[in-house]
Amino acid sequence: MNILIVEDDKSLNNGIALSFLSDKTVQAYSILEARNLFNTDIELIILDINLPDGSGLDFCRQIRTMSNVPIIILTANDMETDIVAGLESGADDYITKPFSLAVLRARVNAVLRRNEHADSVFKEDGFDFNFDTMMFVNNGMPIELSKTEQKLLKLFVNNRGRTLSRDMLIDRIWTEGAEFVEGNALSVAVRRLREKLPDAPIKTVYGIGYIWEK
Repeated sequence: MNILIVEDDKSLNNGIALSFLSDKTVQAYSILEARNLFNTDIELIILDINLPDGSGLDFCRQIRTMSNVPIIILTANDMETDIVAGLESGADDYITKPFSLAVLRARVNAVLRRNEHADSVFKEDGFDFNFDTMMFVNNGMPIELSKTEQKLLKLFVNNRGRTLSRDMLIDRIWTEGAEFVEGNALSVAVRRLREKLPDAPIKTVYGIGYIWEK
């Protein structure tokens, strides 16, 4: 996952980047830098409100004119008016300082799960998947998938062409108690999915994770 972190406190910015070590992070310390770094590959923005060259809310509004990328705002202000202003500017969620990095990761995962619900139907190359009705067809043949396999498949098809790290997949599939999941549980789930969908372009990216190649 590609994450743009916009935070002028360099220690906090670095700390956030380290907490998402298995993902690709791009760090900006001002609105100007954020504008220059933002592109269509960015999949999530973590955005401070109080920046040296203006308000992060203005940048949030600008992004909303061109993209629906998930945005989580960071603010030292926990007043209701500040929170409302952030959400009305187009942010998907907010978190007030100080905060733990574990809480931030949980909020990021929650925002990404909510955004996944928008893409519940996938039809391409003989595949016909409906995640709402749990109907999965491969070249006209119905396929039965477990709940874990359905979650894994949805992550793959909604992120086609993007390498998904093992840590990210474990966090998102086993949302409760992911820290207790054995590493081979993901490998087993991927193997079973490949067996049921032999034509699926699920490739291993060694040392990182997996990708559904376009």
